[in-house]
Formats: sequence, C-alpha cells, structure tokens
Amino acid sequence: MGAYILRRILLIIPTILGIMAISFAVVQFAPGGPVEQVIAELTGQGDSTTERLTGGGDNLGADEGLDGEFSAKYRGAQGLDPEFIAQLEKQFGFDKPALQRFGIMLWNYVRFDFGESYFRDITVIDLIVEKMPVSISLGFWILILSYIISIPLGIKKAVSDGSRFDVWTSGIIIVAYAVPGFLFGILLIVVFAGGSFLDWFPLRGLVSENFDELNWFEKIIDYFWHLALPLIALSLAAFATTTLLTKNSFIDEIGKQYVVTARAKGLAERQVLYKHVFRNAMLIIIAGFPGAFITAFFSGSLLIETIFSLDGLGRLGFESIVKRDYPVVFATLYIFSLMGLLVGLLSDLVYTWVDPRIDFERRDV
Repeated sequence: MGAYILRRILLIIPTILGIMAISFAVVQFAPGGPVEQVIAELTGQGDSTTERLTGGGDNLGADEGLDGEFSAKYRGAQGLDPEFIAQLEKQFGFDKPALQRFGIMLWNYVRFDFGESYFRDITVIDLIVEKMPVSISLGFWILILSYIISIPLGIKKAVSDGSRFDVWTSGIIIVAYAVPGFLFGILLIVVFAGGSFLDWFPLRGLVSENFDELNWFEKIIDYFWHLALPLIALSLAAFATTTLLTKNSFIDEIGKQYVVTARAKGLAERQVLYKHVFRNAMLIIIAGFPGAFITAFFSGSLLIETIFSLDGLGRLGFESIVKRDYPVVFATLYIFSLMGLLVGLLSDLVYTWVDPRIDFERRDV
C-alpha cells in the first residue's frame, strides 16, 4: 500500500500541471482581460476599483502620439495614454511572455503564494478564508444529511423492493431529483421567507447581526435558522442520487450467491445484510465520495448562494471569472483540484478499510 500511495502522490504533480496549463492556455485567448476591464471602467462610469488601480486618475489623458499597438491590442483603448496602458500591463504582469508568467505562477503556487486579487485590496488566500465559512457550512451539512438519510433509506428500499413503501418513496425521490435546487429555493423563499405567505426564516447571511451578543445555545439556533432553507434546497439532488444508488447497489449484492449461502447457513437477515452485503454494497458509495465532496463544498452552491444572499466560494469563483480576476480564478482552481486529488486518494484508502480484500498494490494505477 505504501508504494501505491507514493505513486498516487507523484501522479498528482503532472495532473495538477496539466489542469493549470490547459486553463492558463484557454485564458490567453479569452477576451475582456483585466486590462480591458479597467479600460472599460475608465471609458464608462468608473468606480472605486479603477481609482485604486490607477492611483486616482493620473496619466489618463489622451496623447496625440498614441501608439496604435495598444489601441489594436485592447478594445476601447483609444484616447488613453500609452504609458498608462503599459503601466497597467506591468501591474497585472502582462508585460512578460506567457510562458514566463506561467512558470512564475507555478513556482508561487508550489510555495502556496497566491498573490493578491486584482480588483480587491486583499490577498487571495485571505479572500478564500473569508468566504470559506459559508461553503464549509453548506458542504458539510449537505454531506451529513445526504449520507445519514439516504443510506438507511436506500437500504430499506432495497429490502422492501416492490412494496408500497418503495413505490411511494421512489416517486417522491424522482420528483425531488427532477426539480432544480435553485427553483425549489425560490419556492421556499416565497412560502417561508417573507414572500407571499410566511416570514419564518431570514433571507440574508449565515448568522444574524447580533450573533456575538447571543449565548452559545442561541448561536446554534441562529446558525441553523439561517441555514435551514439553503440546506433543504441544496439537499434535493444529493439526497435522491445517494438513495437510489444505495438501493440499486444493495439489490445487486442481495441477489448474489454468497448471500444465498449465508441465508442457507441459518444466519439472521439483519446479520446477512449488515455483516456481508453492507461491506460490498457500500464500495460504490465510497467511490462517489470524492466527487460528492468537491461538488458539495466548492461547486454546487453558486445559485443557492445568490438566491439566499450567501457570500461563499461558489459566488466568489463566478464573480472572479466575470471580472477576470485571474489570481483568484487560478488559485481556487489549484486548491480545489489539489484537494480533489487528495480526497480521491483518501477514498481508495477507505476502500481498503471497508474491504481488506482490495489490494491496490497488485494493479496498475
């Protein structure tokens, strides 16, 4: 197992390198980069972001000797001082060749130095940490709810396959899976969060403004009061998928010969189910854990965060892509890809814990 773990860790390096290289290459051809974002703001209404980047508007005037290179390179650059455009390129690092910029970025990322956001006066790592509580709260509780509810329900459906309970619950699960989470979230807001009916739940933030003044019990209640509707909206798809996957996996195992043999030996049904079937049936659930982990924590909550006014990593990533805040985009991509690969390795280790018969040493990675 030690050699397998070492090979997997070594494979992380070219995998991360490939992900970053492809993403970096795509960005080079994407229109509307950070320099063009600043130019658009200068030639439009402008805002505080532009003032911070330009130092209050120095060297913004038109130059009769405007170099045509900048006006051709950046859309909307006509009328701006070429020296100012060159200053912007240097500030964003675009005065260097693409390969050199990529090499510098990788060297910094190896040392976990992610630099500073282009358009926010804060380092990227501090910005991620600032948004992390929302994503951790949503992701952690979604995983807990999904597995705690779905696995026992899936086992029950497998044992009572074809019964009235199985049919009714399958209908509910299919409807829950078909309804988009964000649409159900809007329905919850309309009904329970001050829409057209009831006003039972808050609509903004992870905690109340007076959270620090509450005692520990009131803080717990306030925390889950704010999380209730987003968690319900987010859990639909995960709940349905995990339940049906568990049911089908158990049904497949229950029909195998070793189960028939165990029953023939006089073992109790509960013992057959949880001592023999459970270990084999849960392998497919464990295999899906890394994807569920990454989706729940980092990529599955953008619309929910927007609808419920929660400022988490999903919203941060989307806004950074729109704004072309490349340090934030690449840093989050690097961190989440690295975590996904490590969680995949952890999943394999759990495989061997659930079923010691699995030996990754005897197969190719």
